[in-house]
Amino acid sequence: MKVISTNIGDAVTFEWNGEKEQTGIFKYPTSKGLFLTKNDVKDDTVIDRVHHGGVNKACYLFSADYYDYWKNLYPDLEWDWGMFGENLTVAGLDESKIRVGDIYKIGNVLVQVSQPREPCYKLGIRFGTQKILKEFITHNHPGTYVKVLEEGHVNAGDEITLVERSTNALTSQQFYELMFAKDKSKDLLDLFMTNESVPQYKKDRYLKYLS
Repeated sequence: MKVISTNIGDAVTFEWNGEKEQTGIFKYPTSKGLFLTKNDVKDDTVIDRVHHGGVNKACYLFSADYYDYWKNLYPDLEWDWGMFGENLTVAGLDESKIRVGDIYKIGNVLVQVSQPREPCYKLGIRFGTQKILKEFITHNHPGTYVKVLEEGHVNAGDEITLVERSTNALTSQQFYELMFAKDKSKDLLDLFMTNESVPQYKKDRYLKYLS
């Protein structure tokens, strides 16, 4: 895998249900690279810190490989890297192969895969329609958040190298499928609940499916 683009954004104000809100999802490429801290990306905008940023969502990665798919669906948008609100646009990122708990080196940063992105209405704001939420869920390639184990700089062109493979086989894609499956697979639930890298608050939400 390789970093194609590093992206940050400023706060954008929009109207939702008659109220003014702000979002940091409008991200664009920066030539300066990024400094990844253990809680967020330095100089990036995080508005809703209940659902974004923090230890388990310090940085969001999305695959460059799927941009053409989305461009075909939304050809009239002004396309650039960062369109999905990702901090790092990555070539070769495949959620079906990345395990939750995998540790990677990016530049001089050490990160660990923590959880897939769960889309909300602000992605719809970015794309100009809320129908993208269902499309995004169905496409099944949500990108992934990472936990920053060692802070440092990341630049476009940096290789992403696997340092340590998780011994738990749960992939980022399987985590995502578990989120939206009406019938939860017992095998996936077992992997999910025994994976030490899955945030505890996520596990707590799925306890009801174990009985």
